[in-house]
Amino acid sequence: MAMHTDREFENELAKLREKILLMGAKVETMVATSVRAFNEQNNDLAHRTIEFDHDINRLEVEIDGFCLSILARRQPVASDLRFITTSLKLVTDLERIGDLAVNISERVLDLSSDPPRRSWPDILKMAETVQSMVRDALDAFVAGDSAKAQWVIERDRSVDANYSQVFHEVLLLMMDDRSAVQRGMGVQSIAKYLERIGDHATNLAEMVVFLTNGTDIRHPESQAIEGTETH
Repeated sequence: MAMHTDREFENELAKLREKILLMGAKVETMVATSVRAFNEQNNDLAHRTIEFDHDINRLEVEIDGFCLSILARRQPVASDLRFITTSLKLVTDLERIGDLAVNISERVLDLSSDPPRRSWPDILKMAETVQSMVRDALDAFVAGDSAKAQWVIERDRSVDANYSQVFHEVLLLMMDDRSAVQRGMGVQSIAKYLERIGDHATNLAEMVVFLTNGTDIRHPESQAIEGTETH
């Protein structure tokens, strides 16, 4: 392969990286604005977050097409192939995080007719954690930093703990006040969406570990079973 072709390929990979980071930044903004809309009972912000999803969907299609074009034209191997195929999976998780931010915003609109709500500090903690998880997973992707990716994975436990706390508090609220059942279900849904965003951020981080180390750390129990099978 000629040198100029190598440079062109490197430029394409750099462009792909930039597109993924742009999509990641937009998704991160959507999560932040959806939670802010919930915290401030701000319907306008919820509507703007929902409308923002069109950009995410467009970027997903654009990045998928770009990856497939590179695969067809360059026929990459080894680490380059791993980078491109991992990118295809990354954008799927990013798009789903955007969808969950839309779901949060829709619940904010559903709750808008309720009286002013109590504060939910555990939801705000969840939101801060999952936003940092998404950001750090993308930073780890760019830097090829598997240690940072592992730290993202470890933080998912605190998100799950916060979700359990919210679930318990919502249950007590609904038992104490029957008129709060619909409100409680809306709040619980928002917490569940944030918990799922944490799961997707964990997926991103696991893919970074695979990209940097070539080690697939997903579903270790399945791999253990597979490793014990006799052929």
